[in-house]
Amino acid sequence: MGSLPTGTEAVVFDCDGLLVDTEPCWTVAETALFAAHGHTFGPQQKALVIGRTVEAAGEAMADYFGRPGAGAELAAELLARVRKELAHGAAALPGAAALVRACRAAVPIAVASNSPRELLDTALESAGLAAYITHSFAADEVRSPKPAPDLYLTACEALGAAPKHSVAFEDSATGISAARAAGLHVAVVPSLPGTDLDHDWLGTSLGDPELLGWARELGDAPAD
Repeated sequence: MGSLPTGTEAVVFDCDGLLVDTEPCWTVAETALFAAHGHTFGPQQKALVIGRTVEAAGEAMADYFGRPGAGAELAAELLARVRKELAHGAAALPGAAALVRACRAAVPIAVASNSPRELLDTALESAGLAAYITHSFAADEVRSPKPAPDLYLTACEALGAAPKHSVAFEDSATGISAARAAGLHVAVVPSLPGTDLDHDWLGTSLGDPELLGWARELGDAPAD
């Protein structure tokens, strides 16, 4: 698959909306929060918050609600609502487990998430992926989360891989910006349909046979 290098040294996955189907949990929480403040919630509003940290989403909602200075309060309310929804469980997205296993068999892998550690661990455990992920990095563990490159740079350093020889899997513009800033190749499966996202590879599912074929060839070719 020419758009992604087979000479990859490491693969770093986003979590929410990419590996684990947590976006319904977030959407339920966001819809309720918007309603509590007198606003409807649809694709336009989702685009304001998707891929952001809880703190950044709080600030975005404060601006949208016309409530300057209320970002921290709204972030805390959102976190509480998401925690409640995620407690019911979330499944791995189609193809996620097989792709993670195939990549892990060939090269070091990690997860780099804009969720706080608490929610990241809950999501991976709930989806049955935690056993395959030996390295994971959360938004509250770096100086600047996505769209800054810190999470991806930290992951690549921990895996002993050069960013330019690593691949990030993402679903949102925020995460893609972070991966690009860090210098990784980017494979994208969008959470929001119809969005025009920067990518080296673009698909509709992690279960794409072409993607699994690429993963099985990892480690067989020299780094580009």
